[in-house]
Amino acid sequence: MNPKRRPSSQKRSRWRIFGRVLLINIKWFSLAGVLGVLFAGGLISGYVAALVHDEPVRSRQLIYEKVNENALTSFVFFNDQVTPVGRMRMEEDRQLVDLKDVPQSIVDALISTEDSQFYEHHGVDLKGTARAVKQKLLNENRQTGGSTLTQQVARRVFLSLDKTDSRKVKEMLLALRMERFMGKDKILTAYLNKMPFGNGSAGYNLYGIKSASLGIFNVSDLHKLHIAQAAYLAGLPQLPSVYSAFDGKGNFDEEGFNKAMERQRVVLERMLATGKLTLSEYNEALQFDVRATLAPHREKSYNTFPYLMLETEREAAQLLALQQNPNLTAAEISKPEHAELLQNTREELQRSGYRIYTTINKKIYSNMRQIAANPQNFSPYSKKKGLEQIAAIMIDHKTGAILGMIEGRDFNTEQMNYATQMTRQPGSAMKPIAAYLPALEKGYTQPAGLIDDSQIILKDGRKGYHIPKNYNRRYEGLMTAREALNRSINIPALRLFLYEVKIPNAWNFVRSLGITTIQPQDEHAQTGVLGGLSKGVSVEELTAAYGTIPNMGVYNAPHLISKITDANGKIVYEFKPQTKRVYSQQTAFLMTDMLRTVISDPRGTGKRLQKAFKSYGTIDIAGKTGTTQNFGDVWFMGYTPDVTLGVWAGYRQQVNTLSQEGHTRAQSVWALIMNEAVKDQPELFKHKHFIQPEGVVKVTVSSLTGKLPGRYSRQSGHLVTDWFNQKYVPTEVGREQLPRSARPVVPSKPEVKKEDVPEVKVPATDQEEVPPEETAPAVPDTDAEIEPLDENNDVPSTDTSQPSIENEPETPSESENQSGAPKTQPDEVIYPEPTVDQSNN
Repeated sequence: MNPKRRPSSQKRSRWRIFGRVLLINIKWFSLAGVLGVLFAGGLISGYVAALVHDEPVRSRQLIYEKVNENALTSFVFFNDQVTPVGRMRMEEDRQLVDLKDVPQSIVDALISTEDSQFYEHHGVDLKGTARAVKQKLLNENRQTGGSTLTQQVARRVFLSLDKTDSRKVKEMLLALRMERFMGKDKILTAYLNKMPFGNGSAGYNLYGIKSASLGIFNVSDLHKLHIAQAAYLAGLPQLPSVYSAFDGKGNFDEEGFNKAMERQRVVLERMLATGKLTLSEYNEALQFDVRATLAPHREKSYNTFPYLMLETEREAAQLLALQQNPNLTAAEISKPEHAELLQNTREELQRSGYRIYTTINKKIYSNMRQIAANPQNFSPYSKKKGLEQIAAIMIDHKTGAILGMIEGRDFNTEQMNYATQMTRQPGSAMKPIAAYLPALEKGYTQPAGLIDDSQIILKDGRKGYHIPKNYNRRYEGLMTAREALNRSINIPALRLFLYEVKIPNAWNFVRSLGITTIQPQDEHAQTGVLGGLSKGVSVEELTAAYGTIPNMGVYNAPHLISKITDANGKIVYEFKPQTKRVYSQQTAFLMTDMLRTVISDPRGTGKRLQKAFKSYGTIDIAGKTGTTQNFGDVWFMGYTPDVTLGVWAGYRQQVNTLSQEGHTRAQSVWALIMNEAVKDQPELFKHKHFIQPEGVVKVTVSSLTGKLPGRYSRQSGHLVTDWFNQKYVPTEVGREQLPRSARPVVPSKPEVKKEDVPEVKVPATDQEEVPPEETAPAVPDTDAEIEPLDENNDVPSTDTSQPSIENEPETPSESENQSGAPKTQPDEVIYPEPTVDQSNN
């Protein structure tokens, strides 16, 4: 062996040993590293799994549905279908926009500030996340958060807004999943429609870029926004409650605006840094006066038109609920057991982007509200009685569309809608529709027909018998139906109601005119024609019933809503006319002509409208007064050829009676409303005169018999000329005798000793307090029962110098009896005196 080679071998041996040891160490270190990584990964995975263990894995379909789901603002419009009444009750204001309608300046401002890598990442920006983690660990003053636009949408749609690790991890996982299923444009559109932008000038919380543009700058077209305004809006979603130029009431907030402007400058700097703005554009944006372009303060619609908004909301909810539950009727769905159903429908209506189109004419409605708000039109406030109230409805009787309403004097005092929700006793306003109309239709009487105004005795189940009386406590014997109605005399109306038409037929007729409040117990209400009902009537239904008269006997259901569309413009409800003929054109004409002389006759209860209505003599009007006992309620139901307007006045509690001036309140308010309507909306009054149909003729009859005049009637001048339905023109001469004084007549009643028959007025039920949404007590009419206090009382005069009809053999002229008749009339028909036995005269 060569001794010189041994050291070299030993040296090589040492290097081998070193290499082996190093390799072994590397293997062990590598293994330990792998195990460490796996262990750390396991720990992280376990931690993440613990954070998201309760988080469901959402399907593609669910993600699409939730991202596209929005609580949209619903709007109400006037009858021009363009002018908004306002947005429905919801603190949010959210309107959708398509990405194609968003200018590039807004997109650039958002992406530059909120997520500069939006089009590069897959839902999570690792650099941004690492930066946010570092800022949080080092507790740096400026912390950016690191959330991408996708993460912000995921948080807004699926998660809570709490700042926890659990929520952050869930947000990142959801963002990754959303990016797999949705394109960048859809995610960006969702962001633009869902993110909050603070308060607007009306105080609503603004959601979505379109609502923000309109609510902050009053700009509906986003393309008209200046770059400075676009940058202002893009900076708001980071802290919308801090960066807000308006508070929750829509008032300007100086501090919030200044902070929003600081944020705007940050947005502009980011746009400049990312090349989205040139230096000149940047400088121009800095010089732009944003404050000068802020939207003016606006009242919320529930402050501007509170009654109308609530009534629309209530009726629209009922209509949608009926559509969704076709097995229910309108009467059933209003019952207490369906209250939850209506409330759910109401909430859906408020947040689903519906567009509700009403029949309300803005000018008419605004004028009516101004009349109601003017204290000079009413009695002063009373600590005992409260606020004198008024309710009115104007209807286009040709369609049933409600053109305007007075729902009450002051929404802050009383929120109930007196025009649609209240029921009160109608007084004499019930006479035309429960007595005269059905009697005319059946031929029981005609305007010149005679009715005996003499005592009648009515059986009373509680007190035995009672004797109804007229306002003047007198009976005037035979009088024409026209005169009885003009002066609102009670007894003739009672005779028609009880003995000719009969109560069941009268109420069936009234129900056919749309009155739904007649109760079964009213079948026994002998004084129901005077307004003594168990429940009363609403202003809306009574006005619509009167609307059948100028509409020539055709009933149109009154309605406030013409159409409802969903957020996509699809019609979900449209009013369908519900017309029906209730009585003939001839009856309608005769009734109108009689109600015209209620106003034109010197003794008519509506005669003051000759001066109060400025267009009297130019536009035909007709109508009827109504008053309940002690003037707890006063009514006037009046109409022209084109519109019907019903007015009620009184207090919340019927026991509180109107002042002397208030006795004519319904007529004075009717005139105020109509004067404004004719002045501001002349196109509503296309027809100046009522139409005369075929089948009506003028006939001269005896004022002693109501039939063809005999020799004595002709010689003595006891004649009256009036309109008749041609079917019911008299064909025989009446049996004539000298006029007789009024004397009691007891038709078909049991014999009762005179001393046992108390002579009392029609009794009224106790006038106890009644909650506003309950019915008022049954109170008979006093239009023709209470003596007037002065010439301004709407009750006709009782001047004793005015002779009664049977003691005044005067031949009425056509102008006196028909001062309200149409200009074009058929030739008078005077039947020749037939040859009859003189003994009959």
